[in-house]
Amino acid sequence: MTQATYLERRGKIEHYFDRTAADTWARLTSTAPVSGIRATVRAGRDRMRSTLLGWLPEDLRGRRLLDAGCGTGALAVEAALRGAKVVAIDLSPTLVQVARERLPVHLRPEEAGSDGGSVTFHSGDMLDAGLGSFDHVVCMDSLIHYRAGDIVDALGRLAARTSTSIVFTFAPSNPLLATAITVGRLFPRGDRAPFIEPVAERKLRSRIAGAAEMTDWTATDTQRIKSGFYTSQALRLVHA
Repeated sequence: MTQATYLERRGKIEHYFDRTAADTWARLTSTAPVSGIRATVRAGRDRMRSTLLGWLPEDLRGRRLLDAGCGTGALAVEAALRGAKVVAIDLSPTLVQVARERLPVHLRPEEAGSDGGSVTFHSGDMLDAGLGSFDHVVCMDSLIHYRAGDIVDALGRLAARTSTSIVFTFAPSNPLLATAITVGRLFPRGDRAPFIEPVAERKLRSRIAGAAEMTDWTATDTQRIKSGFYTSQALRLVHA
């Protein structure tokens, strides 16, 4: 991952989610009525969130979890309800503020007991080493805007600070998704989401297996979720 390339793509993602589409994403991740197309995206994201949470222990008491790309905080809240101390971070300060406002009072760090789950929200870079070390890391749809090599580099940096598992999603390479991306490019530039980078699962697994930073990690479970205009694939990495 070249720093210049990473920062350029990160800047575009931040601009989109914090300015162009913040209101749309806040509504999408609520219970408010949405259009038919967005309803399929909401349903797909709900299924994906359930999949990733299903790969984590039911009892997360005493565990520290990073929600990398937390958006409005739905996954962070569910992990905290299992007892996790969640550090949730997103590039968009606007979405993070929505997440803070939605957070149940008993999950706020100042209210949670020593054995209770809590969520601490930050806006910034999910790869920031200053966030500390974790038992588990979740990256739901936060790496789909990066190429395979950049994804593996990011996973390597996270793996260096993670003891047990990393669960993440990527955009699976398939003709339907390629067509959807092409159609998306027809929208006015100001309305476009950041470019999604389709990645072949075999290629991604091979790169992970060959990465020096991932020598003690094994790719296990995988699950593809398709719901209308939402297509994403989950992969679970387990530390030896």
